[in-house]
Amino acid sequence: MKKIIEVKHLTKKYRKIKAIDNLSFYVFENEILGLLGPNGSGKTTTINAMLSLLSYDKGNICYLGKEITPDSYDIKKEIGVVFQEIAVFDELTVYENIDYFCGLYIEDKKIRKKYVDDAIKLVKLEQFVNYKPKALSGGLKRRLNIACGIAHKPKIIFLDEPTVAVDPQSRNNILEGIKKLRENGATIIYTTHYMEEVEKICDRIIILDKGKIICQGTKEELKQLTGIEEKVTIEINNLDRNHIEKFKKLQNVKNVEYRFENLEITFIKGKNNFTKLIDYLKKEKISYNKIYSEMPTLNDVFLELTGKDLKD
Repeated sequence: MKKIIEVKHLTKKYRKIKAIDNLSFYVFENEILGLLGPNGSGKTTTINAMLSLLSYDKGNICYLGKEITPDSYDIKKEIGVVFQEIAVFDELTVYENIDYFCGLYIEDKKIRKKYVDDAIKLVKLEQFVNYKPKALSGGLKRRLNIACGIAHKPKIIFLDEPTVAVDPQSRNNILEGIKKLRENGATIIYTTHYMEEVEKICDRIIILDKGKIICQGTKEELKQLTGIEEKVTIEINNLDRNHIEKFKKLQNVKNVEYRFENLEITFIKGKNNFTKLIDYLKKEKISYNKIYSEMPTLNDVFLELTGKDLKD
């Protein structure tokens, strides 16, 4: 695969603290790369450095083999950025906002009109082109924010928490739009605190913690790192503490947690764990409301590797 971005030995210090510690990774052409990490992991610093918005102490960042600097305008015109904070003009309509930001890159009026129309269609704002931002819901503003950042059809797009605090319908529209951008040839660097979004759209994932990469790969490759073969959740009311300790001693059990009337049991590799567990419940005469089994999720991976939830 063709490398679009190369980050090599990137280091950034704030006094004696290393926000980024000798970071090296690639971004491949036409992929959606999920860049994840708990708060304080170095994600924002890394992105700002990649956009040449922040100086760094060591390393280099290259786009198609050319190092980016603050005045690398030939590179920057091929980049689209959608930050978490909504950045649009309240006095302009939806159409005027998108046209303004597109016009920063595209001078030809005919081409710009087509690009603006394409962006409006992508984020499904056709019915709102004459609205001003204050008349839009939070989800519609997010979609407008994305349209403004990608209207000039950049080859590389940075999306930082684009679905924060939006309704489910808007979230689905945004995720579908992001996949279409990739289908149209864009390479995307994506950050989020919603692991289910990563499961849906990211081709490859990098997890940062304390300024270092602790793992990277496809979601299938990362799930293999946990050593968890299966996770079983059982809804049990008022489970006795003694039973919890007994569950921990069952064959192939890696971890047991009991929270909010839900017993979660994770198993390492082994056969028929679910069947054996049901037999054990019957033997011990433990009644339960429901039980279900699932494969490990990316959230399980993240929690095991960082000791934190992604939203922490």
